[in-house]
Amino acid sequence: MIRVKDLSKDYGEVQAVKSINFEIPRGQIVGFLGANGAGKTTTLQMITGYLIPTGGIVEVDDLNISDHAEEIQKRIGYLPELNPLYGEMIVHDYLSFIADIRGIRGREFREALHRIVDQCGLKSIVHRQISECSKGYRQRIGLAASMIHDPDILILDEPVTGLDPNQIVEIRELIKNLGKKKLVLMSSHILQEIQATVDRIIIIHEGEIVADGTNEELMSSFMGNVLLTMETNLSQDDQIKEMSDSVPAIKIVSSDPIPNGHKIHLEYKREEDPREQIFKYAVNKGWVILSMTPHTAKLEDIFRDLTVTGGNDA
Repeated sequence: MIRVKDLSKDYGEVQAVKSINFEIPRGQIVGFLGANGAGKTTTLQMITGYLIPTGGIVEVDDLNISDHAEEIQKRIGYLPELNPLYGEMIVHDYLSFIADIRGIRGREFREALHRIVDQCGLKSIVHRQISECSKGYRQRIGLAASMIHDPDILILDEPVTGLDPNQIVEIRELIKNLGKKKLVLMSSHILQEIQATVDRIIIIHEGEIVADGTNEELMSSFMGNVLLTMETNLSQDDQIKEMSDSVPAIKIVSSDPIPNGHKIHLEYKREEDPREQIFKYAVNKGWVILSMTPHTAKLEDIFRDLTVTGGNDA
């Protein structure tokens, strides 16, 4: 488990992180979102022990990062946004070097190498020089290095940067499988990827947590009503008002004439879906519904509503 309590980080007069709080249990994949400069990377670096907090507490499995940084770092696999690779090294030798630092040698290293080469799809380039590998493969090498000691916790800062769509799907499936047993905390600017991968989303803005919940919870809190666009053969405004009066769950937002009918924009409470009532009413009146399309919030809508674009990430 990761527990963050009143965590803050100041750079002189600039407050990069402002007394934030959250907990993440084992077996959960959490997406950490924020605009550039929001404090994402600073928070991840404090959790991993690379930065000393100005105030507050970070606990990993009930160990305080201030007192047990080395022990905590043994339990964490960390992939920074700027992937720290040595381009002149062979992939195999680099992974052997990282494993040796972790105390993994001999048969244990061979078993670990086989596992991560298979998981990260490195078989075809394991004997190539890192500088000769594509950006996508270099990202995979960094991910493999963060996983070679089979950590209980993975902290990934922009793990799919530079990957093509097929590689992104592969890494997504890897992260989802790892999340069944491990705690995974990942940041990404690819909102669709976060939405497809994680169990929970935390959004940070100007150093403060502004949202925390599952995708469904964020959607529900962001947009209490559902918008519905309906095209009908109704030609008169009074017919539209009559329908609205007869189906009290709906509210007419606007209506626009179209050839041979109207396009009507409605809204209704999420828990009071009136579409069946509307359809039955239209059948009884002999009206034709050409289309009926509900519109729900997207993660991009929530993100734009809660954040603003800043400068470089703090």
